[in-house]
Amino acid sequence: MQTVAAAVARAREVFDSGTTRPLAWRLERLGSLRRMLVDRRREFAAALASDLGKHETEAQLTEIGFVTAEAAHLEKHLEAWLRPRPVSVPLAVQPAKAWTELTPLGVVLVIGPWNYPLQLLLAPLAGALAAGNTVVLKPSEHAPATSAALARWVPEYLPGAAEVIEGGIPETTELLAMRFDHIFFTGGEVAAKVVLRAAAEDLTPVTLELGGKSPAYVDASTDLAKAAKRLAWGRFMNAGQTCVAPDYILATEDVLVPLERELVKAIAALFGPDSARSDSYGRIVNDRHFDRLAALADGSTVVHGGERDAASRHFAPTLLRPAPGDAVMGEEIFGPLLPLVPVSGRDEAIRMINAGAKPLALYVFSDDADTRRAFSEQTSSGALCFDVPAAHLTVPGLPFGGVGGSGMGAYHGEHSLRTFSHERATLSKPLWPETLALIYPPYTKAKHRIISTLVAPPGKKPKRGKR
Repeated sequence: MQTVAAAVARAREVFDSGTTRPLAWRLERLGSLRRMLVDRRREFAAALASDLGKHETEAQLTEIGFVTAEAAHLEKHLEAWLRPRPVSVPLAVQPAKAWTELTPLGVVLVIGPWNYPLQLLLAPLAGALAAGNTVVLKPSEHAPATSAALARWVPEYLPGAAEVIEGGIPETTELLAMRFDHIFFTGGEVAAKVVLRAAAEDLTPVTLELGGKSPAYVDASTDLAKAAKRLAWGRFMNAGQTCVAPDYILATEDVLVPLERELVKAIAALFGPDSARSDSYGRIVNDRHFDRLAALADGSTVVHGGERDAASRHFAPTLLRPAPGDAVMGEEIFGPLLPLVPVSGRDEAIRMINAGAKPLALYVFSDDADTRRAFSEQTSSGALCFDVPAAHLTVPGLPFGGVGGSGMGAYHGEHSLRTFSHERATLSKPLWPETLALIYPPYTKAKHRIISTLVAPPGKKPKRGKR
């Protein structure tokens, strides 16, 4: 398709011209990104409402305002982060100076998902622009209104810096067949493997932001009413279509029973007695995902909620008590279903978590220091949060990314700058005095002694312990 090739060629031409490297260009583009989000916030909010039923306030919190804050944070710190970092030089190489500096990679491809179609496309864009790259954006075809809004406004506010390619699998396939300097992908495991295989052809570095089942453990030491409110907010925000949403809750039975009651109260407090009438509650993105969620709910035991309407794609916040082998525990749910799973205690919870793929996030609601320490030391996850789900994304100094099956690489703030940059090593050694003559061949016993002393010194002898 000529459009794809032409867009990539334009991005390459701009980068190769050198115009993206100066700090001023990067700051101007970050400012333009912020201005676009402020000027066109109503258009973007309307698109998000069309695609996902998002309330304007939620769109501001999790998408429009989120990216605006990310760009502003990069603008504020970029000059300091880009300063060369001096490195000490060993005696064998002196006199000389050494330093590292962050240099742009080139042309970056960002492939976005449908669940947060603005945030998860534009937050990586901000980092790539801050690093001095040009960017080709591929918004999700499953969020068509947001994709159209991006295709309209990005070229106006970021001409030459970013290209937008709309479309589905054919366009993505053509993009992946082209050479990029970095690929940033947010999505599912199956598509991630396709991206990795394509990137391997050109040895292109890849950042994968995936998902998986992010568990929450709750024990009796926490305030169950407050924990339930936060868990319900994290699970049912965006109708559960959030990669870091609590995917299931682990607790002892004596905790699960009162926690279930508190969750029911929390759901009503957040979305009213009928979530179908709440403009604060979103909708499932399309019929295919709606049918998938219906099958998961019907294949388990619903203890609260379960109401749904296929025509409007409303699916009420739903609590489940799954039996062993239920399909809902075998895949990432990515919808408004919350299984409550009994365990004997924290040790069994940790064993269950470690038996599966490493989660993108792990949430622990406990006031017990030993319990917190146990999860810190005995589990591996992209993020570990105590007493709050999802909020770690709002802390610009924290890296956001997965580990193992939940992804590779991280971004946000300075971590974005480093993801989209190469840290280049630089060494400058004057031609005089010519100290390297001491190590040039032909080798002599004197040179051997010098090399042994300067290049490979024996180091200090260990102190003898008392007997």
